[in-house]
Amino acid sequence: MAIDRAVTLRNAEKLIRQGKLDAAITEFLRLLEETPHDWNLRNTIGDLYARAGQVDKAVEQFMEIANSLSDEGSVAKAGAIYKKILKVKPNHEHALVQIADILGSQGLYADARAHLKTLIDLRLGKGDSRGAIHAKIRLGSLDPEDYESRLTAAAARIELGDVGGAMNDYKKISKELAAKGRQDEAVAVLRDAAKLNPNDEDVRERLFDVYFTQGDMTRARECAVTVEQFRRVAAALEADGQPDEALGTLRQAASLHDYDNDLKAQLARAFIARNNLAMAAEYLTIETAGDDPGLLMTVADIQLRADKVDEGMTLLRRLLEEDSKRRESITLLGWSVAEQKPDAGFQVMELVADSAVAQQEWHEAIAALQEFVTRVPNHTPALMRLVEICVDGGLEAAMYSAQAQLADAYIAVGAANEARFIAEDLVAREPWEKANIDRFRRALVLLGEPDPDGLIAARLSGESPFTATDLSAFGGGSLFGDAPAVAAPAMQEEADLNALHLDVVVSDPFSSAESDTPRRSRPEEQHHFSLSEKGIDVLAILGPEPVAAPEPPPAPTGSEVDITLGLDLKPIPAPAPAPPPDLDGVFGSMREKAARRTGLDESEKEYKRGLALRKAGDIDGCIQALETASRAPKLRFATSRMIAKLYRDRNQLPQALEWLERASQAPAPTSDDAHQLKYEMAEALEKNGDVARALAVCTQLKAEAGDYRDVTERIDRLAKVQAG
Repeated sequence: MAIDRAVTLRNAEKLIRQGKLDAAITEFLRLLEETPHDWNLRNTIGDLYARAGQVDKAVEQFMEIANSLSDEGSVAKAGAIYKKILKVKPNHEHALVQIADILGSQGLYADARAHLKTLIDLRLGKGDSRGAIHAKIRLGSLDPEDYESRLTAAAARIELGDVGGAMNDYKKISKELAAKGRQDEAVAVLRDAAKLNPNDEDVRERLFDVYFTQGDMTRARECAVTVEQFRRVAAALEADGQPDEALGTLRQAASLHDYDNDLKAQLARAFIARNNLAMAAEYLTIETAGDDPGLLMTVADIQLRADKVDEGMTLLRRLLEEDSKRRESITLLGWSVAEQKPDAGFQVMELVADSAVAQQEWHEAIAALQEFVTRVPNHTPALMRLVEICVDGGLEAAMYSAQAQLADAYIAVGAANEARFIAEDLVAREPWEKANIDRFRRALVLLGEPDPDGLIAARLSGESPFTATDLSAFGGGSLFGDAPAVAAPAMQEEADLNALHLDVVVSDPFSSAESDTPRRSRPEEQHHFSLSEKGIDVLAILGPEPVAAPEPPPAPTGSEVDITLGLDLKPIPAPAPAPPPDLDGVFGSMREKAARRTGLDESEKEYKRGLALRKAGDIDGCIQALETASRAPKLRFATSRMIAKLYRDRNQLPQALEWLERASQAPAPTSDDAHQLKYEMAEALEKNGDVARALAVCTQLKAEAGDYRDVTERIDRLAKVQAG
């Protein structure tokens, strides 16, 4: 049966007037059962409980009202009820907490702190230390602008063991301080956070950026997490002249990121540069290299230098079989290895040469071996192979040069017979070259010849003539045999002419075609010499026109020797031998009268042709000619750099970078040229978007040349770009 609200309220009021509070409360409770959300009615009941001395029941009613109002968003009304609770029961903790929160949200921080301090004292008085700490956290978190209090709250979380909560507080506070420009305070907070949890990557990364920007590489390395961060520190240390620290930084990165093969390859190359193959091998193997050709090439490099030549060569053969375009990279590797391990380097060059010869690319094979013997002088097997390829490819000019080097190598190792054979062949071919005469003399001395100059004079005079060794023109025979070799039928007429007279006139290749002097055979057009018994016609060599030789004087007696070299030799009594002729004088005169040797090396011709084509505006033709010229070691730096410039002018950066790298593999004429090349490479790499490599090249340039141009500013800029 429904309650009559009006009657019940009148009855309750009568009971209150009569002082019967309990009976009145009972009446009100009957009404509250039907309308539980009647806050006025509940408030009246709470007041009656308070007047009746039933504080807890009063608080219970007030809390129901306050909590409901708070949930409904009526914060101000809820705050008023909480205050009412504290009047009834000042030590009510929940009311203290709630009213402090409400006051704090209204910005009334002083009043809120007062209530929380009361709460802290209450809890401490009861021995509730954890409860007091929670109150302290609330106290410190009231004002978001009070960073000192917030840090106190974070410290309170640590007391509770809430490290995660404290770390979050530290990070938020640090970010807010940094946003307000209070950088030093922000860094101090981050340091506290790092001490609390050294493995927090977010904190370490933010500290890394701070320390790196400040140039504190020691602390930056301590905070580094990623491989890229370690690399940035290493590059900065290298630029600062601390290579050992830089290498140690990379090793630390490798220990944390042992899966990074690129980093291992970088370390391996660094140790190779220091000739520490044991450490290099620790970081790079075939397994870690996988199918990456660059890494596999590095593995082969390590194996070759570590005397594991068979393994290294097997790997290089595999790489070359997969792609013949790798021949150039393998060539560069062979040259580099040869500087430390000549025999291992030669095996690499043989592999390259055989590959080039198989494709009939004779010039490439020869250029590779020529550069090798430049780096490893007197390497007999390499020179022998070079001569073989020159013969097979029909490249006479290169063959003569290789023979001269081979003769010198034979002399250096004491192979006198082989040296004499080649040296005499060279003299027979080019008797006006003093280097050939000197080479022949050294070979004779090595053989123990008592009178080398006399023997040379006898050979040149025809008394004991040279015999030809051009197997294409002659049927064979001993180089020093007394009888001349028999000419092959196809060359018989030429041999007969040579037997009558040796006509040597060296013409200027740049002289006018309408010269009054008849053109005579160039030395390189004659494949051999077969000297007459009367010897060299010296007057024909030295004079503009052949002059008939005077009748020889009566045959001398005793041991007199008649050498028709135009020398005034007086007979001396037997048995003393005739003094040797003045060869230096004779050949000095020959050199003064002979014009420059005709013909240019093919690479030099291509180089000049390339310059002419460039001047004519034919850039494609120029590049093609310069590429051919670049095969010659002495032209590689200049031609590669010029090709790179032509590609750069066309905005073809990948091709320009390729040729800049080729130029870097060749010796630079001066240190300034080397520094300029590195600067150009860094500039091209940056334009091509390869910031990491550009930074590495700039760092190396700074280590070599100091504050070269704007390299310091460029390093700073590239480092910032790389850092994002």
